[in-house]
Amino acid sequence: MLQCIFLLSDAGEVVLEKQLSGHCVDRSICAWFWEQAVSFGDSFKHQPVITSHSHYIFQVFRDGITFLGCTQIEMPPLMAIEFLCRAADVLNDYFGALNEDIIKDNFVIVYELLDEMIDNGFPLTTEPSILREIINPPNVVNKALSIVTGSNSNVSDTLPRATASCIPWRIAEPKYSNNEVYVDLVEEMDAIINRVRKLKSTPIYVKPQLISDGGTCRLSVLVGIRNDPGKTIDSVTVQFQLPPFILSADLTSNHGTVNILAKKTCIWSIGRIPKDKAPSMSGLLVIETGLERLHVFPSFQVGFRIMGVAFSGLQIDKLDLKNAPYRFYKGFRALTRAGQFDVRS
Repeated sequence: MLQCIFLLSDAGEVVLEKQLSGHCVDRSICAWFWEQAVSFGDSFKHQPVITSHSHYIFQVFRDGITFLGCTQIEMPPLMAIEFLCRAADVLNDYFGALNEDIIKDNFVIVYELLDEMIDNGFPLTTEPSILREIINPPNVVNKALSIVTGSNSNVSDTLPRATASCIPWRIAEPKYSNNEVYVDLVEEMDAIINRVRKLKSTPIYVKPQLISDGGTCRLSVLVGIRNDPGKTIDSVTVQFQLPPFILSADLTSNHGTVNILAKKTCIWSIGRIPKDKAPSMSGLLVIETGLERLHVFPSFQVGFRIMGVAFSGLQIDKLDLKNAPYRFYKGFRALTRAGQFDVRS
């Protein structure tokens, strides 16, 4: 059984403390834990189970928040780790994101959720659908109702509808205004295209060109539609790693945005390919002093999405639902997107 749960910020500050049993765990265990985390660096985050001089410690790191579970009693480590992961998922589901400020702004709801999720150190109610019926999420409507009614509690007065159900995450005898079944067929296209570029059946083409001489390198990339599938091609991106020994890069495009990240990764976000022009990116790469030309050329990772197209020709011909006394709507949707789609320069 867990005896205490701590939530730590990315600076080691105790954001939240939840004692779970009669034994009170002192906060000094958090100071010891943070000293170890600082001394060992990032590798310490990959150790889910840690033994201190007095406690067993379980840790899960999510979005800058460290979920810390402590106990002096032998227990299955996987149960503690799984509960901490579920607690992080539930908080992220309730608040839409997870950081120190969000937790501080919603102290009451976090404590109420932990009260329902764990009892005397043992996991109890961890299904998000049931928790949402017990504790109201912090949305605008619920905040307005609390102001009007003068109630500070977010806990519902009625039992969840799934209490009488055999399945803990589904209510008994559900009723819907519409009965619908949708089937998505998602295909991914993997390809490695060399400099010759002899592939003819790809929906789009990417033509990179690098000219390196005299300590500089001029780069140009052209993107266009090769075989029009009859549907819109969107979410088009071109990503590549700048070659070694590149000091700086000045890249611009006639469509979309170009961003160069800290680790010298360039991302060209095109979006939807326009019909009136072919998107192009060009610019100058400055090479380190002493080198006349590049000896290593980058590979370009291409991403795209085509709704309503399955290049394999697969489709759903018939869909039956047995033992259902009602009629239902059947829908089918195809999607083709880029998988490992690399173009070499």
